[in-house]
Amino acid sequence: MNPARSRHLLIRRIAVAAAAPALALLAACGGGGDKRPPPHTSLVAAGDIAGCWWRSDEATARLLDHIGGVIVPLGDAVYQDGSAGQFARCYGPTWGRHKARTRPAIGNHETRTEDGKPYYDYFGAAAGPRGKGWYSYELEGWHVVVLNTEIEIGAGSEQLGWLRDDLRRHPARCTLVAMHRPRFSSGKHGDSERVKDAFRVLYDGGVDVILSGHDHLYERFAPQDPDGRADPARGVRQFVAGTGGAPFYAFRDTLHRNSEVHQNKVHGVLRLVFHPDGYDWEFVGVGAGFSDQGHGACH
Repeated sequence: MNPARSRHLLIRRIAVAAAAPALALLAACGGGGDKRPPPHTSLVAAGDIAGCWWRSDEATARLLDHIGGVIVPLGDAVYQDGSAGQFARCYGPTWGRHKARTRPAIGNHETRTEDGKPYYDYFGAAAGPRGKGWYSYELEGWHVVVLNTEIEIGAGSEQLGWLRDDLRRHPARCTLVAMHRPRFSSGKHGDSERVKDAFRVLYDGGVDVILSGHDHLYERFAPQDPDGRADPARGVRQFVAGTGGAPFYAFRDTLHRNSEVHQNKVHGVLRLVFHPDGYDWEFVGVGAGFSDQGHGACH
């Protein structure tokens, strides 16, 4: 077969597969002929997204075309080096078409070029203070915190001091944190010791949910304490959602003891609906190969 035609057919297959979850959302509202909007979404997230060498980022971007809410790229929004050209050519035509409702977290690949200058240039004020990248905002009664795991975040750091103060000044019933590196992961990169101190501050501050990427896979954990012990009363539930488009990583031979769900076959996004005292989650995948949904209560 002609190589150009083969690539064209591949892109068509990806596009058709990507439309399936969106059609399911429409069906939930009464079918494809119903003009009502899809179900309400508060926030939708994934990390490890765009590259000019694959097309799965376009597939997940098509999911976003049919899902509302604030979009949170969980770091490594564009490969390989987060350059201005890569943002323009690779991220812009896909997830970038939803830039107006995006609140990102920075990842290690963005910092490869001038310590993230193209990242801050591209996202502007939505990415937080230039050179720092940590910030917080309110969303539907929830407090949302975005951290920068690519600079100092340990004991005595400016960022950790800001985090303690921010949680103290915003004693919300429900709090979510987005950051690139996960404290716990059963994937290739594994646990991030870099964010160990931050996880303890989040636990002590009553944070309910952490979203992260870095490992190119999906993993949901039961609520845990800072030492990785199950804690259904006060624990933080962590999602690793490095499923935005980049090629998948393998899982380690032994999963974490509190890992509840894991997969590395289906790209997709994590959709969250906020309630005054809890949240619903749903992994919306490209195609119908995997799904994960449930409800959690705030502390």
